[in-house]
Amino acid sequence: MRKLLLAMMFLAALCLAAPGKAQASASVWVGSWSSAQQIPEPQNALPEQEMTDTTVRQIVHLSIGGNELRVHLSNAFGTEPLHFTSVHIARPLSAASPDIDPASDRVLTFSGKSEVTVPAGAGHISDPIDYPVAPLSNLAITFHLDDAPARETGHPGSRATSYYVHGDQVGSPKLPGANTVDHWFQIAGVDVLATPGAASIVALGDSITDGHASTTNGNDRWTDVLAERLQNSAATRDIGVLNEGIGGNHLLIDGLGPNALARFNRDVLAQARVRWLIVFEGVNDLGGLTRDGEVPAAAHTQLVERIEAAYEQLVTRAHAHGIRVIGATITPYMGSDYYHPDARDEADRQAVNAWIRAPGHFDAVLDFDKTMRDPQQPDRLRPDYDCGDHLHPSPAGYRAMGQAVPLSLFAR
Repeated sequence: MRKLLLAMMFLAALCLAAPGKAQASASVWVGSWSSAQQIPEPQNALPEQEMTDTTVRQIVHLSIGGNELRVHLSNAFGTEPLHFTSVHIARPLSAASPDIDPASDRVLTFSGKSEVTVPAGAGHISDPIDYPVAPLSNLAITFHLDDAPARETGHPGSRATSYYVHGDQVGSPKLPGANTVDHWFQIAGVDVLATPGAASIVALGDSITDGHASTTNGNDRWTDVLAERLQNSAATRDIGVLNEGIGGNHLLIDGLGPNALARFNRDVLAQARVRWLIVFEGVNDLGGLTRDGEVPAAAHTQLVERIEAAYEQLVTRAHAHGIRVIGATITPYMGSDYYHPDARDEADRQAVNAWIRAPGHFDAVLDFDKTMRDPQQPDRLRPDYDCGDHLHPSPAGYRAMGQAVPLSLFAR
């Protein structure tokens, strides 16, 4: 009788536990959109008076869809706490307009309240909200600040137009008289609630990932093209794409934004449900070596070795969190109007790319060099893929890059 009673109690415990377990595994938070945070340069920051008692509306382009979402606010580089008096989301009528569908406007809450103060150096994630969003759709995020940030946190290379007006007008359908600026401020990400197997890809890169010379409000970066392709395949529709590119970014030194190793925890490890990392960094380290003049041969050798060591560090840190790392070869930049590379710089690029391609370094290789180089002059971009500065791709080049990513890399 005692054994029978114990068995019945065990079965009852299983029955009670099963619904909770099933519910917990029914869905997961996955990153759908993100933006690498940095301190805006003076020419890209809004003056203090423009951010005081101001409503800011910003349009972001999602990758994966879901029935619930949450928004990441950022004060990552702020030196004092930042008070958001209200934050709303809505469906924009256009990627290039502040107009929203007023019926879609919703208030975000933070621990149940409609306002939030984000500590200096921190971020804050909103409470989840029932708000179905489709894959590849746009979302308007609107907030009001009573006082300007002590130091702004943002993303100058948004390639998307933001709108701002004075006063608390977060629920306004049109923001009449709004000023415009092509930067993002104080927003870092959007997560959606997705199916259990869903996951995200982080693209860690520089201006070529950020989308320099892509179409403003056109969402035609190579990562956008990849997101479209993932949505077109039934096997990969539950994979989000997070663009963590920063124009002018380096592996080894701070440039426009912290170096890749310094920002790795925030921009990669902290993302929701990241399972793959594409590392496409290094051209600014290579080009910067001789931008101001020639250097000894030993400096070239040392730079190549340090770049390879940085890649190893990224792989080691990602693997510690179960993230598969894909190395992307560095695209040609001979003839660049900015770096003026010579034969020794090209030899450095070839050496780094050989290391990326060699087995045992990355989990997989994405050969952007092969995709983008001119068959007649392999040290240069293909003319039709060149935006004109011989460093950054054109929209056609970005599309070719996005099309060149094998979806088999993301098999599970």
